[in-house]
This record gives sequence, structure tokens and C-alpha cells, in this order.
Amino acid sequence: MSRTSTGRAIVFGLMFDLPYAGILAQFLHYLIGLRRLGWDVWYVEDSLSWPYDPTTRTSAADPEGSVRRVGAVLDRYGFEDRWIYRCAIPEVTCIGADERALAELYRTADLALNVTGAQEIRHEHAGIRGLVYVQSDPFALQIDVAEGKSWAIEQLARHSAHFTFGELVGTPLCDLPTSGVHWQPTRQPVALELWPVDPPGDRFTTVTTWRNDTKQRSWKGETYYWTKDREFLRFVDLPRHTAATIELAVDGIPDEAERLRQHGWRLVDGGDLLSVDMDAYRDYIRGSRGELTAARDQYVRPRTGWFSDRSACYLAAGRPVVTQDTGFGEVLPTGEGLFAFREAEDAAAALDEIEADPEHHCGAARAIAEEYFAAEKVLERLLANVPSA
Repeated sequence: MSRTSTGRAIVFGLMFDLPYAGILAQFLHYLIGLRRLGWDVWYVEDSLSWPYDPTTRTSAADPEGSVRRVGAVLDRYGFEDRWIYRCAIPEVTCIGADERALAELYRTADLALNVTGAQEIRHEHAGIRGLVYVQSDPFALQIDVAEGKSWAIEQLARHSAHFTFGELVGTPLCDLPTSGVHWQPTRQPVALELWPVDPPGDRFTTVTTWRNDTKQRSWKGETYYWTKDREFLRFVDLPRHTAATIELAVDGIPDEAERLRQHGWRLVDGGDLLSVDMDAYRDYIRGSRGELTAARDQYVRPRTGWFSDRSACYLAAGRPVVTQDTGFGEVLPTGEGLFAFREAEDAAAALDEIEADPEHHCGAARAIAEEYFAAEKVLERLLANVPSA
């Protein structure tokens, strides 16, 4: 597919299923980027799942809340007549357009990006041209394929190209198996105009789910972890080594809250304030001094080269990022505006360097976003490596 090819495109996602602000931002960047490149782009969620209610943190009885939240965001950015949602609730058919319109879209689309692999590819999707798998979370799927799990192998086989945020996957620098799948590197596209740069705030922050023990995996006799608490607690004494103020916005105040506070961390409950409201999420990032965050063990130990879609937003807002080393320094510039660390001492040194000249590092962060994460550049590179339908 040439860089100038345009037509009708689908972005598959999970905004309605999981209407969290960070997830809305992730998919919105794809929609805006493709539209700017000249595509007639639709957002489609054709799910076998029930929608999730982030206020009650349970499955929703109906899609009304999700449709209200997500529909408002899509309307706001000019996609009011360019989305279709179908979920597993038996009495709910298509919302946004009818089933005939959905079938016609599947028949006429020239490109479909299955972002995060959110869409289960079923028989009704078999005729879609240019179906592309975009993996945001490397590790589990690579292990599933290596272990011969048929569902994983079949899902990948139904796509014409495969991309991953793990930009070192498939290189000698990364320990993950590829099992014959040609994984190509990509990263989060960011619509830079959504992230105007303001003067920096007074604290380094991040937004994170604290504990998730459900996705740990074993590979070659070792356990690889998904949960973030394990990684943050590895450098719990970090605030004692820097004059910078560090704040975690977490989904509920964790059991380890008192221990964290004793070591100098600030904690806020980001569950409702930051996770549901996209404006609040964006304002929190833009009001920060920068981001200090951990990466999941599944990204770090195999050296996947993964980089966070949320951290890309911090960079776009002109906020320097200090994050755990996954190998991303092989493909992104580090040392100004962006720092990788392995130990608490490295992170403290990076924070102190930013504090010594915050204006310089804020400018460097935005420059990295403009060069490496601008939506048009990321998507042009991806599209140039998609086989012609």
C-alpha cells in the first residue's frame, strides 16, 4: 500500500467495552491521524463482550453509559456519523448505524486496523481487505503462538500484516519468540493538537492501575508479571534520592499506601477522576512537571522495546518522561526529554537533570513527540508496510 493510498478505513477498538479516558485517547489518535491522511475512517466495535461500567467497576446491564460517554467524544471530534457499536447483550443490535450499514462497511473497506487486537475476527470479517493487526502489548500473544494455541495462530493468520509496539520484537535484542510471524515495529500515533504545551506543573506524575495479577505468564520455566505494583515497589525509596515531587494517580488507594507515603510518594485516587473523564485525564497530564513511571515486567525483561501510549501523550504535552528501560532507547532518543532507567539511582539522576533545566527538557520532550509520534508520520510508516489488498 503506497503512502498516498486512501479510501475507506476501519479502526477496530474497545472504547465502548472499556470507556476509560486513556483508552479513548489511544483510539481517537488513530481516527484523527487517518482522517488527516485523507481516509474516510470509521470506528467499529463489533464485540462478543459486555460493556464495562467504570463507575461501578462491573459489567454493565446495558450499553447506555458507554454509548453516552464514547459517543460524546466521537461527536466532539467530528466522527458523529462514523461509528458502529455492536456488543454481546442479546437484545442489542447495532448502535450508530444498522447491521446492513455494518455489512456494507465490511464489504467496501480498503483498510482495517485491528488496534490492540481488540476485534475477534469472525466469519463476517473474512472479506475485509487490508486487515492489519496492531499489537499494543507484546508478550502474551507471542507466547500463545509459541505454545501452539490454535485460537492465537488462527487470529493472526486472518490478518495480512502484523505490527507491534514492541519495536525490538523479532530482532536479536529481544528474547520473545516470533514463531514465524513477521512482526513489524510501530508505536502510538498522537494527534499533537490535542496536547497544547503549557508551563510545567510542580510534580512528576503517572496514571496507573496498581495491581493486576490475572495476566502473569510462564515461559521457559520463568514467571513474567503484568502487575505494576511489583515494579513500583522495586524502587520504593526513589523519592528519598531526589528533590523532585512524585505523585501516583492510581485506580484506588493501594494496601501499600502508607509504606509509599513513608518513602515520600504522593498518592491520589485516580479511578473516577482520571479514568473516565478524558478532559480530566488530559488536564492531569498537561498539568504535570513530567512523567515518572514503571513498565510491566513482561515488557522489561525480554527487552521488547515497548513504549507506553500514555507516555507518548506526556511527550506530546511537552512533559519529559522518565520510565523503566524496555530497550526503547534503541529506536528513540534518550537523555533529553526522555530517560530510561533500570535502578532507582538512575531515575533519581534523570529527575534531577530535568529539575536543573525544566524548560529545555520540556522542549526536548515535545520535539521527540513531533518527530517520532506525530500521527501522520507513524501511520504513514505503518501504511507503507501494509501489503496491497
